[in-house]
Amino acid sequence: MEATPTSTYAGIDWSWGHHALCIIDEHGRRVEEVTVSHTRPGLATITALLRRRSVARVGIERGDGPVVEHLLRDGFEVVVISARQVASLRARHGSAGNKDDRFDAFVLADALRTDAGRWAVVRPDSEETLALRMLVRARQDLVGHRIAVHNQLLATLQHNFPGAVGLFSQLDIPISLAFLRRFPSEARAAWLTAGGGELRMAHWLTANSYCGRHTPRRLVDHLTTAAQGRTIGAAAEASEVIVTTLVDVLTELRTQQDALEHRIREALLAHPDGPIFQSLPRAGVIRAATLLAEIGDCRARFPDAPALAAAAGVAPSTRASGKHRTVSYRRGCNKQLRAALVDWAQDTPRANAWASDTYQRARQRGARHPHAARILAQSWTRILWRCWHDHVPYDPDLHGRLAVLQQQAA
Repeated sequence: MEATPTSTYAGIDWSWGHHALCIIDEHGRRVEEVTVSHTRPGLATITALLRRRSVARVGIERGDGPVVEHLLRDGFEVVVISARQVASLRARHGSAGNKDDRFDAFVLADALRTDAGRWAVVRPDSEETLALRMLVRARQDLVGHRIAVHNQLLATLQHNFPGAVGLFSQLDIPISLAFLRRFPSEARAAWLTAGGGELRMAHWLTANSYCGRHTPRRLVDHLTTAAQGRTIGAAAEASEVIVTTLVDVLTELRTQQDALEHRIREALLAHPDGPIFQSLPRAGVIRAATLLAEIGDCRARFPDAPALAAAAGVAPSTRASGKHRTVSYRRGCNKQLRAALVDWAQDTPRANAWASDTYQRARQRGARHPHAARILAQSWTRILWRCWHDHVPYDPDLHGRLAVLQQQAA
């Protein structure tokens, strides 16, 4: 890709608190240098300075986030130069190795000036990816609403109808919702626990196609041995209305979630990168769609695996200045991507010997489960990035470490 002809170059070292901007001319001299806050006025200041200095292309360490989206939306070309490459480029300008935001912004701008043809330009994700991301995030919001309504229903039942809590495996599955719709209060459920209750319970279960493992006798015993709730009075009537309302809301939310998941499945099957993410172990449909939606389809956004790991927040944040070096939990990241990547990675040990070995070794070193899951997720990013970058599905036979473990197990 040929570089856009320009006589000025810009670099931005950005964070979730502030952004350092440096603009240099064709001779490498600084013509503009400023630090702005991570706010709308701050981003507007960056845009104004870039346009005033006739900058067309901007260098930055990460290809995602609000700064990149702002620059793309305003018509600038964005070039990603990974943190590892920036660390190497610092040596051009001195051997101290100190990290400074303004200096890093200058290094990014100077890299565009001297090596313009080496860097790939970030492109906006395709319409298919944007649509899939909208569907996935809408489903996530819907699940959040369903959990909130579920918790509200649970709290109401614990106070007014304790026998309904724990009657079935989950409170918001169809059989539980059907039971609460028919028996929204302890007074209504008394019909099941009166004389001949076991037979009545058996008939109701048959009528509602119950296929669980609990016997009618066990369910009746659960109702009769539970703590007593409200049976009469205005409060009991109010509780019955609330339970019926929440059951209707939960039923509708589950219906709409199923509809969204159907659309997500369609969108994933139609997406060119769909086979890559569906080939991952334990990915399924929703996990594969979420990973694809959050990573996107612009390969220039993540020029290497560490860039993807950093954007997902599964790589630790390292700060080095002189003799001081600190390693900490990375808070600034795409939190949707981190949640999706960790959720998928922590389930892979059930289906992949290499993942199980990586996770267990992390635990043996003293890492707690959340930390070990992030370590495993960071390890997976190297494989995931390679598959995504090369447009090929995951092939366990090409994973050398997995082959060694399988031979040892045999």
